[in-house]
Amino acid sequence: MAKHCEICGKAPIKAAKRTFSNKQNVHTQEPNLHTVKAVVNGSVKRIQVCTSCLRAGKVQKAV
Repeated sequence: MAKHCEICGKAPIKAAKRTFSNKQNVHTQEPNLHTVKAVVNGSVKRIQVCTSCLRAGKVQKAV
C-alpha cells in the first residue's frame, strides 16, 4: 500500500541532512499515517489518513 494520505494526498519527501563537514545524507520523511475506519460515500472503509486530517475533522469515523 502506498504511504500517502487518502484525504489530502500528503506523501513521503526526500530530505538531506548536512554534517559539519558538509557531507550530505539523503533520507525520507514519511507522513504520520493511521489506518482508520471511516464513512466514505455512505459505506465504511479502512483508509490511511494523516494525523493532521484527523485532528482537523476532515474524516468522519465509523462507529
